[in-house]
Amino acid sequence: MGITDIMRLDVTSVWPVLSVVVVAAGVFYLYSLILRHLAKTTVKNKVVLITDSLSTLGNECAKLFHTGGARLILCGNNWEKLETFAEHLMSESDPTLTFPPKLVELDFSNMESVPEIISEILECYGCLDVLVFNTSMKVKAPVHSLSLQMDRIVMDVNYFGPVTLVKGVLPSLVSRRTGHILLVNSIQGKLTVPFRATYAASKHAVQAFFECMRAEVQEYGITVSTVNHTFIKTPDTNSKDKDTAKPMWTHLKAKSFGVNAEEMATEILKTLSSKKKEILMSRSFIPKAALYARSLFPNLFFSIMAAGVRNTAAVELEMSED
Repeated sequence: MGITDIMRLDVTSVWPVLSVVVVAAGVFYLYSLILRHLAKTTVKNKVVLITDSLSTLGNECAKLFHTGGARLILCGNNWEKLETFAEHLMSESDPTLTFPPKLVELDFSNMESVPEIISEILECYGCLDVLVFNTSMKVKAPVHSLSLQMDRIVMDVNYFGPVTLVKGVLPSLVSRRTGHILLVNSIQGKLTVPFRATYAASKHAVQAFFECMRAEVQEYGITVSTVNHTFIKTPDTNSKDKDTAKPMWTHLKAKSFGVNAEEMATEILKTLSSKKKEILMSRSFIPKAALYARSLFPNLFFSIMAAGVRNTAAVELEMSED
């Protein structure tokens, strides 16, 4: 075999790989164009409320909707951080194509202030088109060690807060016979996990409320969607020493089950466009399998959960002995 034959063979073997790379790049580029067009057609000139724009997911949604030309109402429990984030959004966008966000300080743990805040929200633009409920408070502890006061705080933030807000703005949506209400909810709104009784109870409650409301408001042209996710990955600010000290299961869980905030924001945008009623987001089939197991084989599901509690206790004991 001569040098010419070898060169011809190398080109022949490399060409399919190059073709795949070029096609993949083309598909990615087309997808980004479609996503940009979807953002512009879905939220352009729409009044969009995000209840927690300071969270990782809230940040990504705000960025995506802002570039799409939405009239944003950004809520959060820290006014200084809201102002900083709004300035960041405006500095990175074309002022001729976007709108300056309206800011509303909102803290569901202070329920007495919510009625006044509802009036402030409605005064921003006089109406609402899209509401994204993504506020959440997490708590993990055994049932017997969590106080009733903490139970009430979690229920205020995860259930009574969103319910109070949606009831306050619903008459406006009904009168206009349009609107899209989207609840970002944990998969624990459908599935219970040990040591998260209060959190799961609040998520079950708000899930049930929004699902009941969906049927009631459909005749008014209002869409209600729920997006259930495993958990959202957040930027890791821990040091390498602290990171390596974490159990291997924590790293495996983050890689296998965690959903990126960018992916979540994109999925929310697609849901607003398709008006799909329910979405389950997970990188693994295990959560879906768990939901089916809970419905079809409850005793097996309960046994697995109990075994998980025993394993967790054993790990904690082993770590404490070290």
